[in-house]
Formats: sequence, structure tokens, C-alpha cells
Amino acid sequence: MRSHRRSRLLAPLLLLPLISSCFASGGGGDSGAEDGDGSRLRVGLAFPPAENLSPYGADATLLSRLGVTEGLTALDANGSAAPALAESWRRDGDRAWEFTLRDATFQDGTDVTPAAVADSLTHAAKAEPAPAALSGMNLTAKADGDRTLRVTTAEPDPVLPLRLSSPSLAVLSAKAYGKSGKVDPVGTATGPFEITKVNGATSATLDRFDEYWGGRAQASGVDARFIADGTARANALRTGELDIAEAVPVAQAATLEKDTRRDTATTRTTSLLLNASKGAFEDAGLRAAARAAVDTSVLAEDVYEGYADPGAGIYGPAVTWAEGKRTEPVGRAAAGKPDGETITLATYDNRPELPEVAQVVKQQLEKAGFTVKLTVREYSRLESDALEGKFDAFVLARNTLLDTGDPVAILASDYTCDGGYNIAQLCDKDVDRAVARAAGIADGDERRDAAMAAEARVLGSDAVVPLVHQRIITGVGTSVKGVILDPYERTLVGTGTRR
Repeated sequence: MRSHRRSRLLAPLLLLPLISSCFASGGGGDSGAEDGDGSRLRVGLAFPPAENLSPYGADATLLSRLGVTEGLTALDANGSAAPALAESWRRDGDRAWEFTLRDATFQDGTDVTPAAVADSLTHAAKAEPAPAALSGMNLTAKADGDRTLRVTTAEPDPVLPLRLSSPSLAVLSAKAYGKSGKVDPVGTATGPFEITKVNGATSATLDRFDEYWGGRAQASGVDARFIADGTARANALRTGELDIAEAVPVAQAATLEKDTRRDTATTRTTSLLLNASKGAFEDAGLRAAARAAVDTSVLAEDVYEGYADPGAGIYGPAVTWAEGKRTEPVGRAAAGKPDGETITLATYDNRPELPEVAQVVKQQLEKAGFTVKLTVREYSRLESDALEGKFDAFVLARNTLLDTGDPVAILASDYTCDGGYNIAQLCDKDVDRAVARAAGIADGDERRDAAMAAEARVLGSDAVVPLVHQRIITGVGTSVKGVILDPYERTLVGTGTRR
């Protein structure tokens, strides 16, 4: 299994502390800490460390979400690159960028220098498998003065600052990289909280990093517990054992008091992917019939109990610029007749709503005339078969902007002939041309226009049927302030989070 593929699905949320100003206000005040220096936060996370806290796989988002790691850039509320460890940058020709670093310190006491950052990015570029944000790229980074880093790519990359916001490209000190090839973020990162102890897949202890360049965090530390069971997370919040519980299942939302639950529109879209290369859905007419059979409003209201919006496209309401740019799908075929055609529909149970979504979709497809066989497994036992095209249809929850923040990236990886995560097995020359055109545009607004034109081509193929745009539910204790409700699922607590 390719680790970066897993990270796209199993990394629920993250934390880049800088952008707390984008999603939540800070504020002062302690809550009766015994040391008079800020109470500790008790946080319940849905996914335990899966890869020994390596920043290159599923754990990248966990580290970012806990305020441990950060990169050269972050994402602002509009999805544009914002300063983080780099305070500014400029493009120098087609293939090079220069980043000016701010004055910052690693948690081991060493300085964040251009040489240290170059070394960190070089390790990421050489990682096997490569982080998703660098997939297919040839990137080199070199110090170019006391505060300047020069990053060069083999091919022009107009969105490199966006790419460098990826949690998998966190900047770590030299001590993080051992001879064994493993990467250790404990005490080597730059965020406002430093990991001091990890108890396997059970819990982790973090202390405030007082030398953080963005100012001392108001909480003195974080006690993180990894609680896979959503009901248990909700119960722990209700009984006061947790201050923050991430990813509360929809079925548990009603068990929380209204003032302790927050729902946030996210860039995560749940879709029905139809295998366009073989089997029943190689026929574009049958793909059109399947798309016409699905009633997304039922899913949003019944399965997600109102904590989701009906599918509008690959990008949902949290991608605020998309709605005004969306155009009608291009090239759709007329719906054919299923005539009892047998299809296999698969999904995974890591996200508790997905099996129910798949069951409703199964019923809707059967009503339209298909014969449907449903398969549900844990994601890691399903991924390789899905990527090899062994299913006719697949229900997938996918954060469309998690890896890079660039709207073109998901189109290239998921819907082009050479895409590394093309579960739909789509290979359409018109789609590839539209995506390639968008990928070559540097201007942000024009690039978004081109991405929407490419989306219209993808949707016109009916290889993907957007079902719902998910709203994530976070449980927050009544005494807690400053939790970051991030639509990109990259942040949760920051310097202003406290109780």
C-alpha cells in the first residue's frame, strides 16, 4: 500500500498554528491552572499514529492538527498560500522560487536556517513513497544567503507555495533524520506544542514550546488520546474527560448539548466513483443511468442528518470560490437501460457513515434496474483492489484540497490517465487536455476558472457522481475557547486555544 494514498483518506484533520487567525480568534484568560500558566487541553483524536509519526504518511495530519509541525507556507481562509516559516516569497524565472525565512527556532533549540530547511525538503523529496504533494515532481532546495532559500523544480510549477503548505512537507531539524531512514518529529519540529511522550497508539503528551515564533500558546500543553470509537469520543466529552473531541459521528451529534457541538463545512466530498475502463460502467450510457438514479438530497438529510450538503460538484460549498465559477457538465451521454446488469459496489467502514451511504445508493441503483452486490471492508484491506479497478463502483470520502490546496491537483491525481489515485479508472483525452491546461496557469483566478472547466469535463464523463459535501462535527467543552474550525481539515488547536 502506498502510504501517501492512505493519508488522503485516513488523515481526518490537521493543525498549522499560523492560520488560527484565519479560522478562530485568540483571546486571553486561563481557566484555573494549578501552575497559573495556562491549563492543559485534553483532546480526543479519531486516528492513532499509523506510521511511527512519520510526516510523510498518514500521521502528517495528526502532527499538524496537534500543533507540532508546520511548513514554509500555510493556507488562508480563501485557500491561498499564506506565510508560515517563510514570511515572503517570489518567483525567479519559470522553475525557481526564492523564500525569505522568518526568525524561528526548532524545538531542539537550533535555528531555522535556509540550510536546515533545504535539508528537510530534500529528505521529503527523496522519501519512498514520496509525499503526495511532491508526487511526480523533481524538487531541489538550497540555501541562498542568510535568510533565503531557493527551491527549483524540473518543470515549471506555478503553485509551488501552495504545494509547500502540505502537512507532509513539515520542516524539521537535522536531528529528525536518523541513519535508519526514519523521521522523528519528537522535539525537532517548530510548532507551538512539542511532543514529549508517546504511548503507542493510546495517547501522547505535548508541552508548550515557549520559543515558538508566533508567541507562547495560552494552553500549557496538550494531552492527546487516540480514541477510534466515535461513540466513546462523544461520551468522553459529555462526561468532562475531554475538552475537544474531533470527528464526532453524525449518529452521536444529538447526544451532545447544542453549545458543545460545532459543525463546519469542509472541503471533503463523498462521491460515487464508477469504473469507466471495464465492466458495466465502461458504457457511458450506464454511467449516466447510475448518475440519474442517485438522489443526493436523501443522503444529506437522512444519512448525514443535515450535517452535509447535497453533492454539487467535485468542490463543495466550503470551496467558496467554486460556486460562482461552476459550469454545466460537458459531453454527457444519454442514459441507457440497466436491464438487471450486475455490478459490485464497495466502500470502507473507517468513516461510519459510508456503509450507510453505500446501502442507500445500492437501493437507488436497484430501483433503477441494476443488480448490486455490496462489499464493505476496512480501508487498508480495500485500497489495492480499488486502485486496480476490481470494483464497478466505489463510495469514497475525499478531501479535495488536503494534499496541496491546489484545486487542479485532485483532478490530475484522480481523473487523468496517469493519475496515481484514479479509482474511477477514467482515461479521457478531453479531460486530460483540460487538466493539463489548468495545471499550466500561474494566475490564481484564471487557474480556478480552468479548474472549473476541467471539472465540467470530468462530471460530463459520469465517472464520478458527487453525493454529499461533508460537514465535520467537533465536540467542544463549554469552557474551551479558540478551537480552530478549519474547512481544509488541517488545523484544530493553536496558540489561542485554551480553557
